[in-house]
Amino acid sequence: MDSYDDRGAESGSEAADPGPDLREEIPSGAGQTPESGPRGGIAALSLPYQIVAAVALSVIGLVACGQLAMVFLHVAPSNTLTKQHGEAVDEWIYPEFEQNWKLFAPNPLQQNVAVHVRAEISGADGRRTTPWMSLSGEDGKAIRGNLLPSHVHQNELRRGWDFYLGSHDSENRANGLRGQLSERYIRRIVMLRLGEHDYGGTVERIQVRSEVRSVGAPPWSEEKISTRPSYRVLPWWTVTAADLPASAKGADK
Repeated sequence: MDSYDDRGAESGSEAADPGPDLREEIPSGAGQTPESGPRGGIAALSLPYQIVAAVALSVIGLVACGQLAMVFLHVAPSNTLTKQHGEAVDEWIYPEFEQNWKLFAPNPLQQNVAVHVRAEISGADGRRTTPWMSLSGEDGKAIRGNLLPSHVHQNELRRGWDFYLGSHDSENRANGLRGQLSERYIRRIVMLRLGEHDYGGTVERIQVRSEVRSVGAPPWSEEKISTRPSYRVLPWWTVTAADLPASAKGADK
């Protein structure tokens, strides 16, 4: 039989030891200063390499800002800077960085331009000349109401005529090889369109003209604009085999 003192001593020793479940785990690194992780980027380089990297980034940034400034001046409307330093801007832009867009939308077209053609037909009843036919009007009919209009109807004749005007003077004289090329292009377009019509004979000669009408002023404007047409009539062209597209060589009658 244990004495009271022995039981007290034994119970006291058990109370002093809370057991493994009640013991608080003390972190092994408590009280220690955490070490910083490895540095990355430019900070990981040595001082000389940091200087080289900073200089390189500065140069790249300056070149990028200069490029943006030059492109801005190139596409911006005419201003004091472009008038004074236009040559420097062009030397920087052309030919590697040429831009074909403008910062602001160009002025809307203020003229309606239509391309007409008439032909001299040789048939069983002799030679005769057809009335003027509007090629632009036929393109317009093909586009109106069409959800998916053809690129040919939208741009072929319009861009071909712009090409011709840009490569000829006011007397319809060609300015070099591009002028001759544009003339052949217009001839082939015309013969391709005429091949869609049956004139009862062979097309011997063709004549092309443009009709230009200024767009009238809106009702709320007091501006007076003449909408009378003006014409640019080209000389008669004799049709040759070179003027016939491959798909229309048998359709010129």
